[in-house]
Amino acid sequence: MRHPTPTRGRRILLAAAAAALALAGPTAPASALPGGPVPAAATAGCNRPAGLATGEHTITSGGRARTFRLDVPAGYDPSRPYRLVVASHWWHGTSSDVVNQGFYGLRPLAGASTVFVAPQGVDNAWPNTNGQDVAFVDDVLRAVESALCIDTTQRFATGFSYGGGLSNALACARADVFRAVAVLNGAQLSGCAGGTQPIAYLGSHGVVDDVLNISQGRALRDRALRTNGCQAQQAPEPAAGSGTHVRTAYTCRDGYPVVWIASDSGHQWDARDRGQQQSWVPGEVWRFFTSLPSTTTPTPTPTATPTPTPTATPTATPTGSPTPTSGPTTPPPAGACTATYRTVNSWPGGFQGEVTVRAGSPATSWSVSWAPTGERVDQVWNGTLTTQAGLVVVRSTGWNGRLAAGGTATFGLLGTGTPPTPRLTCTSS
Repeated sequence: MRHPTPTRGRRILLAAAAAALALAGPTAPASALPGGPVPAAATAGCNRPAGLATGEHTITSGGRARTFRLDVPAGYDPSRPYRLVVASHWWHGTSSDVVNQGFYGLRPLAGASTVFVAPQGVDNAWPNTNGQDVAFVDDVLRAVESALCIDTTQRFATGFSYGGGLSNALACARADVFRAVAVLNGAQLSGCAGGTQPIAYLGSHGVVDDVLNISQGRALRDRALRTNGCQAQQAPEPAAGSGTHVRTAYTCRDGYPVVWIASDSGHQWDARDRGQQQSWVPGEVWRFFTSLPSTTTPTPTPTATPTPTPTATPTATPTGSPTPTSGPTTPPPAGACTATYRTVNSWPGGFQGEVTVRAGSPATSWSVSWAPTGERVDQVWNGTLTTQAGLVVVRSTGWNGRLAAGGTATFGLLGTGTPPTPRLTCTSS
């Protein structure tokens, strides 16, 4: 899940670009898509065969040919409105890079619930001169929604670095189009036309980012706090060298949450805690997006988009190596693996859980199984879910199965019912 990061020379150029953009005037005025968001999914692509397929597509925007990569779920059903995620590349990255990174790790978590789009910037950047890049995203949405059935209340945007800058520009200019954005180590690099309407916002940034200082990420967060009517509070951040991250959830206007995650990491989207071989970022972004339910009637996949019970007081929770809160560990044979469950969040009728696998000896793959006690597991990320003889079985993926002795991997899950205290069985090979 690693990605190319800017070289020293690129860092200097990026800083110069940021300074130039800060001095530039505002981008072009916002113009909502035709009709704007509607309370029910009724895009032109609904109830007819798909007009676009997975792959690269070219459209005309602003008088020039521009491209985007599209991922349409297998088994696409034109009678069902789908969630849409626009994922923008970093500086000197490409839309193909975003595809290769699994749309920032979200594609493996989405199953068949989401259409993904990766737009391509001019010269691999997002300066948004005169609003050209926001207008390009408008044109991409028009093309996609005329060809596919999209839930217009479930449009999301995310991106890293310069792509985070574009995501912030969309939060400013298209708050009436997108339900939420997730800005990963971003800054105000693509302007902020408008910026007065609330929009659900998640920001993730490294405290030792030497390309875009965390203060630039805090500035984007603080704008969202103002527009979303959030209560003031301290947002603790981990110390450099701590190997952890801290998540702060603010109390804001209903329907417009703000989450800030600071981590002991540099300029990388896939931050991870010490000793962890996989990033916590995709799970946090996916959890945030899917906590914002569709307002369509009926909701096509209600179990995939649970609504957590609002927390009376905001939380700022250190989240380094997870401490189990429930669920016994099954003692394994010497040299095998252990698995520990904890409930991350719960709400009436549903829950979010996390399982940490620890290898006793070097492993190339692992699996965890348990017998459910009334709950149902609806979705898993960072693992492959199956059922066998009444057991829930989660196996490692191609990228997180190999563990050194003592190494760990973590997978998350969403379920229906009461949070369980499962007795886990872990096997490895």
